[in-house]
Amino acid sequence: MALMQRRFTQKGEPDPDTHTLHGYSPLLTRLLINRGITTAESAYSYLQPAYTDLHDSFLMHDMEKAVVRLFEAVEANEKIVVYADYDCDGIPGAVILHDLLKKIGHDNFSVYIPDRHDEGYGLNMEAVEKFIQEDVSLIVTIDLGTSDIESITQAQASGIDVIVTDHHLPHEHLPPAFAIVNPKLGTYPEPMLCGSGVMFKFVQAFIKKYGEYFDTERPSAKPALTAGWEKWLLDMAGLATLSDMVPLTGENRVLAHFGLQVFRKSPRPGITSLLRKLKIDQRTLVEDDLTFMLTPRINAASRMDSPMRAFELLAERDGVRAGALATHLSTINDERKRIVSEIMDGVLDELKQRELGPVIVVGHSSWRVGVLGIVAGKIMEEFDRPVFVWGGEGVNHADGERVMKGSCRSNGSVNVVELMTACSHVFQGFGGHELAGGFSILEKTAETLEVEFMKVVATHVREVGDLGSKMIDAELSLSDVNESTVAMLSKMAPFGLGNPKPHFLFRGVGIASVRQFGKEKNHLEIIFRDNKTERTGIAFFAHAGMFSKPAVYGEKVTVVATIEQSFFAGRTTIRLRIIDIQ
Repeated sequence: MALMQRRFTQKGEPDPDTHTLHGYSPLLTRLLINRGITTAESAYSYLQPAYTDLHDSFLMHDMEKAVVRLFEAVEANEKIVVYADYDCDGIPGAVILHDLLKKIGHDNFSVYIPDRHDEGYGLNMEAVEKFIQEDVSLIVTIDLGTSDIESITQAQASGIDVIVTDHHLPHEHLPPAFAIVNPKLGTYPEPMLCGSGVMFKFVQAFIKKYGEYFDTERPSAKPALTAGWEKWLLDMAGLATLSDMVPLTGENRVLAHFGLQVFRKSPRPGITSLLRKLKIDQRTLVEDDLTFMLTPRINAASRMDSPMRAFELLAERDGVRAGALATHLSTINDERKRIVSEIMDGVLDELKQRELGPVIVVGHSSWRVGVLGIVAGKIMEEFDRPVFVWGGEGVNHADGERVMKGSCRSNGSVNVVELMTACSHVFQGFGGHELAGGFSILEKTAETLEVEFMKVVATHVREVGDLGSKMIDAELSLSDVNESTVAMLSKMAPFGLGNPKPHFLFRGVGIASVRQFGKEKNHLEIIFRDNKTERTGIAFFAHAGMFSKPAVYGEKVTVVATIEQSFFAGRTTIRLRIIDIQ
């Protein structure tokens, strides 16, 4: 594995061009520069995000039209449907709008989240026909709708106005919705908001325009809907921002930063119940707790049951009911993990006997559609190439032949949408973006999909460099793994896409012990020793032989790791998260 330094010279020594960053430690200066932050102004904004850094919501396309229409619907007591996507972006957004409507005393609304297996993604025609029969006047979408031309045309023609709030890339033709609130339309300064981020901006705009009216002119509305009340909704906006893998820069960094702050204080019974079950201290919760612990359980609802269970967990105000929902989501998530593990065991056995090409295709008609994306991602990480996985459980038949659903993930060597486009004749439908997508295909065609890809893949493969290389931010000693360094790193959080955790290099450290831990003994703990200093390093779902150099007691090694603080089970520990050993 190649170890590449980001312009790093010597430990603690910044480059000569850092003269504009005064007052910061040499290490923090180095880390800021590595992220392209080279001025005092940009450093201050990065290290001390301010709520006032959020852009004016009314700069977003159709925002004025959208909030006026919602206000008119509330004033006329019209029937509203909140129609959200079924994942951990759409569902928190539905909670945001639900909380606003409840706050202003409008009860004539319902939340609709389509079934992942039976209805699929988007605003489907069957649901629209149902809303027509129910005399719905307004549909507000969350995290979908930009490409739903046919169903929105039907809704509008039938007297239902549709407000689309979405963040997906618009196609050449837009649906005839009453309003399309999308940061990728027009010139909004932050086009990379997630779906719930867009809904948060929508609510922020509504309160800015009408908050005072509801406080003074509508005594039936609950009080204090003044500018700033929406900050209590940042827990949902932050959860979705961190879960949806949008870049944690600019406005997204502000939403994630304050979202975590609100999450640590959130009174939502579903959140507090789930965190207690997971033994996570809400007061010290960090982004990894959300993305690795909460998000999978919220997504498990649509994969294994109904997405409404996840919405109910987040919106529920009754503690007993919330506790039952938290238990249910944890149970079905365990079942989801069991199913994925069983599929992966079979896949790995199969692939070890195959001569692998540049693209892997696997599938079986019995595989549950809701877990295919997880399986595809795991295979991609294991074999470092694009992967297409198909399955059929719960999928309807067409013309007497079974239609399979599938998910794909790319390691960056192939744009999966371009590859599917080149083989479009074999698919019933497909979509996605460069690194991930979904498709539908007849079962008999799915079994020969890899052959079809082999005919065209050579013209789509591109160089991605050394995919195993790790960028090194700085070289440290084990004595640098301390409270001071942790406090400095906490100012750079939350970490994620666009703001990765700093990677540190530790040379010549000895291995004092190696052990597996956890209920299934599938996690690794290594005690590293450097002179008189010892520090613990861990790697989840790992073993001693999986690194560039096996971890052996008594050996001297070079370690690449991040530094983190753990609060698990009430114990505070500073430790290394191992990335590689050489």
